Amino acid sequence: MTVKTESTPANTLTYSKMRGMVAILIAFMKQRRMGLNDFIQKISTNSYACKHPEVQSILNISQPQEAELLNGNSSPPPSPSQQINLGPSSNPHAKPSDFQFLKIIGKGSFGKVLLARHKADEKFYAVKVLQKKAILKKKEEKHIMSERNVLLKNVKHPFLVGLHFSFQTASRLYFILDYINGGELFYHLQRERCFLEPRARFYAAEIASALGYLHSLNIVYRDLKPENILLDSQGHIILTDFGLCKENIEPNGTTSTFCGTPEYLAPEVLHKQPYDRTVDWWCLGAVLYEMLYGLPPFYSRNTAEMYDNILNKPLQLKPNITNSARNLLEGLLQKDRTKRLGAKNDFMEIKNHIFFSPINWDDLINKKITPPFNPNVSGPSDLQHFDPEFTEEPVPNSIGQSPDSILITASIKEAADAFMGFSYAPSMESFL
Repeated sequence: MTVKTESTPANTLTYSKMRGMVAILIAFMKQRRMGLNDFIQKISTNSYACKHPEVQSILNISQPQEAELLNGNSSPPPSPSQQINLGPSSNPHAKPSDFQFLKIIGKGSFGKVLLARHKADEKFYAVKVLQKKAILKKKEEKHIMSERNVLLKNVKHPFLVGLHFSFQTASRLYFILDYINGGELFYHLQRERCFLEPRARFYAAEIASALGYLHSLNIVYRDLKPENILLDSQGHIILTDFGLCKENIEPNGTTSTFCGTPEYLAPEVLHKQPYDRTVDWWCLGAVLYEMLYGLPPFYSRNTAEMYDNILNKPLQLKPNITNSARNLLEGLLQKDRTKRLGAKNDFMEIKNHIFFSPINWDDLINKKITPPFNPNVSGPSDLQHFDPEFTEEPVPNSIGQSPDSILITASIKEAADAFMGFSYAPSMESFL
């Protein structure tokens, strides 16, 4: 609309002309935005350069003017101290746009797990994408950083998921993990209701081996359950999701954080007493019980009743298992942690139990034992063992975008600080 007097001279600045000029100016500013912001962020992270008065002038003037034009507001800009990049948390070796995100294969409290193909090497990965905002809201940043630390220590064990890269953007964290498509143990257990003893023994042995390795690194896992146990394409166990791991627990050390999954909580955790690494052996007992009987021990739909059962009800075992299996379950599901199997000599007690006498542990760790079940996947694109509820959901475009440099707000700075040092790239030797 043009505002007119009785006659409008040709050189009068009309509303439409003004809007056109603004559009041209915005296009120009957008074109130069990436380079300018990169330059400003590099300067702003150099403490020596920031002290120069002309540099301070540039930092105070250049970005506010651009921000006002691009955003259509004139809110106060962040100060130079708030203009940050991700520093040690950035990752020159990986970014979201390096990957083609194909399918959603899982969901969690803070984000999604996606099947992705790396555009350069065409390898498939499982990418765990977490929302920083959701993590910070629930004050779970320490658990996420702990998960990252534990993942970095897992490179040497065949039954623990491996981390290839980790990186972050202003709003998200990315874990680039081994892609495992044989399905959750929970999925197979639901489908078959329970397993025969030889199959349950094989899985329990591989799980125990993984837990024993974590314990050797002074890590307590704390969240063993069938949903966190995957099968690889051959049928071997892969333990995943290290968000509740507790680091730096010495052989006689304890911790007291109340965490875990209700069905698998040990009595000492429910009592809110200090607990040690034997909490993992209780969970192994609970998972083995579920593999043999189809439900966790002490299970009830009423959570309060189930907690009471865990604390007070004696373990009841049906007669359809061998004496060695019965003896192992009684040892692992001992309510007094000081008398529990594994309390004195940790993994060695489990390893030497008669139930595992058919297992050659050297062959097991070298994957020389043929798994009792083969998931029969045809390749990475075979998603038959993933829930269609996930795989049929469209992949958000934003997950694969590497955002341009942005004006850093106070909240983004807080998020970057909370996850400082998150990123990881393997040494060049591992690529050779």
